[in-house]
Amino acid sequence: MWKSIKFRHKKMARAEFSVGPRQRLNPDENLTPSRGLRLAIRDAIDAGSKFANAPGSIMAEKSKARASKARPADRALTTGSGAPEVRVRTLEDAIGAQVHDFRKAAGLTVSELASAAGVSTAMVSKIENGQISASLSTLNQLASALNMPLTMLLATYEGRRGCSYVKKGQGLDIQRRGTKVGHLYQQLGQSFNGTIAIEPYLITLSRGAEPYTQFRHEGLELIYMLTGEVSYLHGDRSYHLEPGDCLLFDSAEFHGPKTLITLPMTYLSIIVYPRK
Repeated sequence: MWKSIKFRHKKMARAEFSVGPRQRLNPDENLTPSRGLRLAIRDAIDAGSKFANAPGSIMAEKSKARASKARPADRALTTGSGAPEVRVRTLEDAIGAQVHDFRKAAGLTVSELASAAGVSTAMVSKIENGQISASLSTLNQLASALNMPLTMLLATYEGRRGCSYVKKGQGLDIQRRGTKVGHLYQQLGQSFNGTIAIEPYLITLSRGAEPYTQFRHEGLELIYMLTGEVSYLHGDRSYHLEPGDCLLFDSAEFHGPKTLITLPMTYLSIIVYPRK
């Protein structure tokens, strides 16, 4: 038995498995059985480690992947915001969201819709969660149960992300509540499909404009002063705004320009609210 161990160790030594600063074993060295076995195992482990971590090896790539996952701070540097990472929206996700929204609007439970459409409750649940690619016949049954055309279930799916581009001075002039008191609104962009709506405006108050503090609507609003000077009211507090000043507030509270100090005045107004 010991001769067999010594023979295998000599073969491993001749193959020069040993790496690093350790001295290569002498195949003719007269080793005790226990020491020979320990050295043989040591050299085999060293050689295996060297092979596994060689550039391009599977183990090396896995190690690199683990290291990248362990650096969340590095991933945080890819954006300047605290927004979550982009989730790729599939066709199944888009259809599921439509089925869910229209079911809720119709006041139906999952089981009620499933019964009306002649499909299982589990099937409807999986479709709404984007977990299954339903057949056209199944989708047509759901659309019929919801009293809507099949094309409506596909309406929100877009292969591209939306983008709105407006050249200087070419924003759309629109009418708002402040228009009657001399506030001019120029829409600077348009938000696309999604759960959040965004309305960016360039607002101009020229001579003859009047204060108005009864604006009130859902969402958040950000105001960035460009020119002029104003005392802007939000709730029971007033804020003195000059060029470069910024005000972010809950727009469900009454707000608006209280005192027009320097005219003409322009400011950027961005309103964000949930789509219904």
